[in-house]
Amino acid sequence: MTALSQAHCEACRADAPKVSDDELAELIRLIPDWNIEVRDGIMQLEKVFLFKNFKHALAFTNAVGEIAEAEGHHPGLLTEWGKVTVTWWSHSIKGLHRNDFIMAARTDEVAKTAEGRK
Repeated sequence: MTALSQAHCEACRADAPKVSDDELAELIRLIPDWNIEVRDGIMQLEKVFLFKNFKHALAFTNAVGEIAEAEGHHPGLLTEWGKVTVTWWSHSIKGLHRNDFIMAARTDEVAKTAEGRK
């Protein structure tokens, strides 16, 4: 486990600051396999996880859903046959907050023990 994956999310209000450019550069190094995507002007973290079949992909989706619900911070999850795309961003601030990086790191921890990973 990493220090980032062990951190807890803080409550994020609509006036919470987005990560600065310096914070972004530091935090993205801690989750190197994640990509930054910009959709409708909103910066998001995204990663694709591959699985042997739909059953394993769905189990991973549910596991990510459980950690999201526990922290009250919810990703976009696209579950397909053998593939799950996980997208983290803070809806309330329309961009990236430290919470998103924490949850991306936690998602990686869940993936380490996920059955059926390719």
